[in-house]
Amino acid sequence: MSTRSPAAPPPDLPDLPAAEQIDGPPGGVLLLCDHASNHVPADVALGVLPALLDLHIGYDIGAAALTRRLAAALDAPAVLGTVSRLVIDLHREPHHEGLIPVRSDGHAIPGNEGIDRDRRIERFHMPYHAAIEQAVLLYRPRLVVAIHSFTPRLASDGRERPWQVGILYNQDSRAAHRAIAALEERGLITGDNEPYSGRDLNATLNRHAEAHGIPSMSVEVRNDLIADDTGVAEWTATLSDVIASLQREFAQ
Repeated sequence: MSTRSPAAPPPDLPDLPAAEQIDGPPGGVLLLCDHASNHVPADVALGVLPALLDLHIGYDIGAAALTRRLAAALDAPAVLGTVSRLVIDLHREPHHEGLIPVRSDGHAIPGNEGIDRDRRIERFHMPYHAAIEQAVLLYRPRLVVAIHSFTPRLASDGRERPWQVGILYNQDSRAAHRAIAALEERGLITGDNEPYSGRDLNATLNRHAEAHGIPSMSVEVRNDLIADDTGVAEWTATLSDVIASLQREFAQ
């Protein structure tokens, strides 16, 4: 199923599906991946070198492959974003200053200067979140897990990020604290609201999970660990075990 923007693009502009959606049974876990794609529609001119789209500023490297593999391993539904965060960051509130970035990790995004902000929200942000809302209603999840990846270091500050995986959460820590303990038991260097805090940046889960009282967490895997199929397979095995355990617990 796909959702179109309430205001469809003009006929001469290509229309994207709101999200990539994977079907699954209700009553379990729903997987989300806001930054799955580095796609830029042909009619959106960002004014950046194409190579930048392959970096972390363009998308969450490895996150889409990990989400799809987890969906298969867990037999779970999933919703994945279909556009680069340089076009619009689907993991931001509509009023957030970084929603349509004019600068990212030291790189200027000149094509985002002076654009029709409302039009881009209507075209990409609104239908994506409508697709998630539909999925929550359809699948009635007991647990919502957002899959992200983070870069080992930001070019803008150069500081190393030593964590292999981080678990992010806002007010509802039911799933997060259990997941942190489970990952640490496996000997993984696990960030508790690191490398950044879900209390500061939790837009998608705040809206689609916490607002409905559904336990949730964001899983941030360091992107060099899931940059190839071997890494994705290893992290699928680890995370599917942890998520399945949480799913069983919350089902009770």
